[in-house]
Amino acid sequence: MISRNRRRLQLLGVASLFAAPIVVGMILVLAGWMPGTKSYGLPVLPQRNLGAAPMRLDDGTPFLWRDRQFHWTLVALPGPGCAERCERALDMIHRARITLNQNADKLRLLYLGALPQADSPAEMLRVWQVGAGVPGALDDLRPRARDSLGAVLVMPDGAILTHYPPGFDPEGLKKDLQKVVR
Repeated sequence: MISRNRRRLQLLGVASLFAAPIVVGMILVLAGWMPGTKSYGLPVLPQRNLGAAPMRLDDGTPFLWRDRQFHWTLVALPGPGCAERCERALDMIHRARITLNQNADKLRLLYLGALPQADSPAEMLRVWQVGAGVPGALDDLRPRARDSLGAVLVMPDGAILTHYPPGFDPEGLKKDLQKVVR
């Protein structure tokens, strides 16, 4: 009888070794904790897909959100009167792209709005594709404050992943880009 109880206890011990991580995981998820999901951008709810939104660049060529080359797109949305702070934010985004090293070519930079009031906006925007219009799905994400810049990260399939409101942390943007653009 004692041998039989010992075997049952051993079986329960082995079963608990397998069940304990599952139970702990369920408790953590129910408490709201998710591993490795820290993002410096804000989620865009409800989810939106720009894949079917018609878009043209300033030179008249169509811009395709869904890209065969599997490019991510970082869209810069300037507020009215893009000037010094806006230009600084554009420069920080460009620098964040540079830190991607060999993966920098997997990220397209798209500027949607009136050109900055800089001495030479063409020189500053040489790394950016400049769009002629703004899809309606991005209207509510555009900043309203003067001289401000927001950004939106769009996945290769055209779905909006995150939104970076004016005053976003460039280091956080850089970390997010390094996580997703590989």
